[in-house]
Amino acid sequence: MAVECASEMDVAHVERFDYFWNQRGEWVEEPNRRRGGESGVQRVSGTNSRLLYVKRQTGHIYRSWLHPFGRPTVLREEAAIKGLRLLDVRVPELVFCGAQRDPKRQWRALLVTTALEGFVEVENWYAAGERERHDEALHDRLLKELAQTLARMHQGRWQHGCLYAKHVFVKVTGTGDSAEVEVALLDFEKSRQRLSRQRAAAHDMKQLRRHSSWNATDWDKLYYFYKTAFGSAIKGL
Repeated sequence: MAVECASEMDVAHVERFDYFWNQRGEWVEEPNRRRGGESGVQRVSGTNSRLLYVKRQTGHIYRSWLHPFGRPTVLREEAAIKGLRLLDVRVPELVFCGAQRDPKRQWRALLVTTALEGFVEVENWYAAGERERHDEALHDRLLKELAQTLARMHQGRWQHGCLYAKHVFVKVTGTGDSAEVEVALLDFEKSRQRLSRQRAAAHDMKQLRRHSSWNATDWDKLYYFYKTAFGSAIKGL
């Protein structure tokens, strides 16, 4: 059994799966055992010198009422990436996604995406002293762009499910009033659509507050921008 999402090569799906499965590069996330299997991410060179990230999994599944016997988590991630792109949420570009069973009936799965060129983890942006290099107005714009990005995701009822600061990436080009601020999100293994946008919002925003280093003043600004974009307050925040 195989499931296809996208590809950069015009060949049969099985050949594409084997092609990417056999690619090797630097581990950016060493394989670790969880969810009944293993999952890791490598950085490889794709066609046209594109930098790609290959998430490689064996027996790494999630269960739900629709899939009580388990389904590769990359398929849930692929659905989130496609859904969020429709909501104008910047996410990595999907190159290939596939899942198949080996002779022992164990799942093998791949998710291949392009690098977010020019983007850095928001915590690394702070650690590099970028906030001090720019005026506070630009930092407010960064918080506002993040808030609007999260609001668009939640208005579509998408819950990230693991919204830590390390999954928020930013790109600032230029300086002063002409500077451009972009925000991207990644790592959607635990993402799903909730029945209501409020549930998606409440879960993610509480989680982000626990797993980020923003002080009370910064968080108040972020939440103000978020509430304005979302259209209502989220109880409990």
